[in-house]
Amino acid sequence: MIRIGITGHRNLDPEVSGAVAGLVKARLEPYGCEMVGLSCLADGADAVFAEAVVAAGAPLEAIIPAVGYRQALPAEHHPVYDHLLEQAVLVHELPHRESAPRAHMAAGRLLVEQCDHLVAVWDGEPARGPGGTADVVAYARALDRPVTVLWPEGATR
Repeated sequence: MIRIGITGHRNLDPEVSGAVAGLVKARLEPYGCEMVGLSCLADGADAVFAEAVVAAGAPLEAIIPAVGYRQALPAEHHPVYDHLLEQAVLVHELPHRESAPRAHMAAGRLLVEQCDHLVAVWDGEPARGPGGTADVVAYARALDRPVTVLWPEGATR
């Protein structure tokens, strides 16, 4: 079984999110249930990926960066987060208290270390803060993990 992790942008507008969902589904389709998906379950790319993994009937592992992670996510995302967390066959909880850049980067590193392949929903721009998508991609590349970048043509953040 291949272990596929996700890193990607949050706060995607609905049109971009729909396009990303199509790209992620197409990328994962060849694996069916013969994969394990790893996600931090945040709004945006993480949740889109996790939903595709669950829909494929594949096991989902969640990586929770901090005790205060759920509360730091947008309130409207809580039901999606809770549902996906319930679907996870394994939950990796990091010891951080605050959902801050340091915790997010630690979660990104763990995700990369636990996966065989990283999918990045990334516009190619530098991270907006420490521990962002670009930083996780750079870490994966430093470890020689294969990275597939997905971004809808013409889309902006």
